[in-house]
Amino acid sequence: MSRNKMLYGSLRSRWKNSKWLAEVCALAETKLRDHRHGDLPRWRAALDALPQVRAGALLNQPAPELGCSVSDQHGLREALMELHPWRKGPLCLGGLTLDTEWRSDWKWGRLAPHIDLHGQRVLDIGCGNGYFGLRMLGAGAELVVGIDPTLLYVMQWLACRHFSGGIPNYVLPLGIEELPEIAVDLDTVFSMGVLYHRKDPAHHLQRIHSLLKTGGSMVLETLVLPEGMEEDLLVPDSRYARMRNVWAIPGTDCLLQWVEEAGFENIEVVDVTPTTSLEQRTTDWMRFESLEQALDPSDTSQTVEGLPAPVRAIVIARS
Repeated sequence: MSRNKMLYGSLRSRWKNSKWLAEVCALAETKLRDHRHGDLPRWRAALDALPQVRAGALLNQPAPELGCSVSDQHGLREALMELHPWRKGPLCLGGLTLDTEWRSDWKWGRLAPHIDLHGQRVLDIGCGNGYFGLRMLGAGAELVVGIDPTLLYVMQWLACRHFSGGIPNYVLPLGIEELPEIAVDLDTVFSMGVLYHRKDPAHHLQRIHSLLKTGGSMVLETLVLPEGMEEDLLVPDSRYARMRNVWAIPGTDCLLQWVEEAGFENIEVVDVTPTTSLEQRTTDWMRFESLEQALDPSDTSQTVEGLPAPVRAIVIARS
């Protein structure tokens, strides 16, 4: 518990007058204290096995470099592999490069020209291990609060923090539905790869709107239907690309209508890109099946269920 208080205590100190942030930190500390995940002892042991290193962070590059290089690269690799699978990256920890499932740097490259984060307080919903938070800090953000209910990703963030030191990028074991509904004036809220997992996408967008200050920005990245299906809405019968929890995929026009109905203005689609198995794939650091196994081998424009293959759009809008 003392470790958790120290971690999120430092977060509280970065925005001292925010009642919202104080409540969020208290929720996160309780969640970590009471969590009973069966793999937690193994993950904690992996963190304890990480070698001592001089902390540091070079962030504004495709694979953020955290910490100085350590001499025992084999031991470092073994410890970090205990936190498999690593999905978002690439990352360089203690001189060891983690070739993660996603080339998240490609997504960031498509997004970065369209945003200005200098001096901003940012919330990243569904942040995973905090990779994008590192890139946000590298782009000038003052503070990044990431939330993700998957405990493994919090452990991966703790590993990154071991090497980076106390930079203002945090990952808290929470979902958006757990955030307190009290006033908060965030500059930007990111929701990347989350909307299609929500049973009520309209409510998700409304909730994001409520978290922003007047004139604040939402950065929304989500699955959309391909060109020619802009006004359509796909509701999968069971699985989509082997995922069980995909509830709805809109065309871009349909998506823009949802965003407008949630109260946003100045709405712009800044990128639409099909996802390929070069961007999302199996690696040594994510050894399970990935996108290639979710596509029809005879027609990669379709999933194995016969549905349109993944296409992702980035939408930026103002509150």
